[in-house]
Amino acid sequence: METIWWRTVALTAVAPVVWGTTYLTTEELLPPDRPLFAALARALPAGLLLLAWRRRLPTGVWWWRSVVLGLCNIGLFFPLLFLAAYSLPGGLAATLQATLPLAVVGIAYVALGERASGARVVAALVGLAGVGLLVLQNPGGVDPVGLAAAAASVVASAVGLVLVKRWPAPVDMLTLVSWQLVVGGLALLPVALLVEGPPPAVDLPALAGYLWLGGAGTVLAYVCWFRGVARMPAGAVAIVGLLNPVVGTGLGVLVAGEAFGPVQALGVLLVLGGVVAGQRRPRVVQDRAGGEAAGEAEVERARAEHRRERLPAA
Repeated sequence: METIWWRTVALTAVAPVVWGTTYLTTEELLPPDRPLFAALARALPAGLLLLAWRRRLPTGVWWWRSVVLGLCNIGLFFPLLFLAAYSLPGGLAATLQATLPLAVVGIAYVALGERASGARVVAALVGLAGVGLLVLQNPGGVDPVGLAAAAASVVASAVGLVLVKRWPAPVDMLTLVSWQLVVGGLALLPVALLVEGPPPAVDLPALAGYLWLGGAGTVLAYVCWFRGVARMPAGAVAIVGLLNPVVGTGLGVLVAGEAFGPVQALGVLLVLGGVVAGQRRPRVVQDRAGGEAAGEAEVERARAEHRRERLPAA
């Protein structure tokens, strides 16, 4: 069981590792000051391609559930994420996502009745302490609009994560991701046209950036992420997400030459310490292993109900 658990953790970790590249990709490759178009280009083409491949539409309650999940995880989260990426240094923008575990722990307790273990709460608080150091002492200054967008993206992501856990999908992860991407992309389309006007010119570097974000950063990452959500406690998944700022900060320093001083180093160490604190205790491992088994059972029940709904009435 422990081997299965760590395999699940490793696959889930693919998502935050890839997401940590979003900020650098946005700054270096994408057209400037077009966060809504960037979000739209990341979501809608990938969603339509996936939907055409899977050829399955929602049924019953999953029509409105898909709309809610698509808005939380894509339609709201993506533009807020890109606004933060355009407004803040990459390492700082990525590190703000370290507040996600605390948001998820609180929402999961209310919506799922999921009690966070002491180690998980400590891990979230240690990560938040690292965030505070990076935000309050950032050498280059902080854009308040970017900070607000980053905070709002965390709330949207936390709600979406908990709802995915609360509503086990009766379909495979690729299909579930396709529904959310299409909903989120369609919601973004009119807003992007009204606010930003016609699409910008896209050169080869920008095209490469959009392909990376749409393929690895969206399809691959969300399949791995939602798979983890279905098999792990919500708070445990969020703590794995702390790898996002580690990657974002490292790329910002190594590639973009962003400022990195002793205070930022301490902040990153605290974030990494939060990840370790949330993963090392055997008691936490046992809780997660049980959560994984329970999650798999929930998925199987949901799929059985979905099959019954599709049977013709006698």
